[in-house]
Amino acid sequence: MTFLEELEACRRQVEGALADYFQADVPQRYLLDAMRYSLLAGGKRIRAVLVLKFCEAAEGDANVAMPVACGVEMLHTYSLIHDDLPCMDNDDLRRGKPTNHKVYGEMTATLAGDALQAGAFEAVLSADLPAETRAECALTLAQAVGALGMCGGQQLDKEGESQAFSLDQVTYMNGLKTGRLLRAACEMGVLAAGLPKDSPQAEAARAYADAIGLAFQIRDDMLNVTSTEQAMGKPVGNDAALRKSTYVSLLGLEGCRERVTRLTAQAQEAIAPAFAHPAFLQELAGYLSERQM
Repeated sequence: MTFLEELEACRRQVEGALADYFQADVPQRYLLDAMRYSLLAGGKRIRAVLVLKFCEAAEGDANVAMPVACGVEMLHTYSLIHDDLPCMDNDDLRRGKPTNHKVYGEMTATLAGDALQAGAFEAVLSADLPAETRAECALTLAQAVGALGMCGGQQLDKEGESQAFSLDQVTYMNGLKTGRLLRAACEMGVLAAGLPKDSPQAEAARAYADAIGLAFQIRDDMLNVTSTEQAMGKPVGNDAALRKSTYVSLLGLEGCRERVTRLTAQAQEAIAPAFAHPAFLQELAGYLSERQM
């Protein structure tokens, strides 16, 4: 298979696995429908792909790691639902569809996000992996998304709408908001393969993730300026409207392009010596650096 065929095959596998969750016939079915509405709304599934492909690269069984990959997607989806709420970004569109609170109401959307967060840890802790590995994966995920991770980054992001940030501050904020979950996905893939957190493969996975995470956010800031709402499936131009400090406002588009190129090369180099077959992950880094949505 070509890289794109392999990526699409992996994405479809994740979609199929996610579709099996939250189908119980219970009185609170409306909440489950809201959860599935956002969880199954499409998307690139990059975080789940990273779990599976790092597990494979570390010579593990990606099928056994699938619940971990699904957990990461549930966690990511919860963050998007809450990001879109009126008290946060107040967005009407996500992945080309009305945001969750526009369809199900603010109360149910809030609970859908809460329940998806719980479901993420249930999925990870229910994987057919040794108990110690499940616990290590769950701890890795929890540390990535709490006050010292994604949620802390979201707090700083909202504060940044009313003050100017330096380049170092923007980088720190995005390292938490975007980077930590990407790092957790890569690291959990290695853990699911049975390797310890201090292994050379786990260290390489973290270095790769830190580089692509920063490049991913820079590219996102670029697309917020250069793309369209139709192409992105969500609002664009809002960063400038809010006068937020972004990589584009601080570096300019050309400076952003140069930094993305440099970070992508760093990611590709980081995993070369640690894995016998790093080609897919190296191509994935290049693919993300040029994404149009």
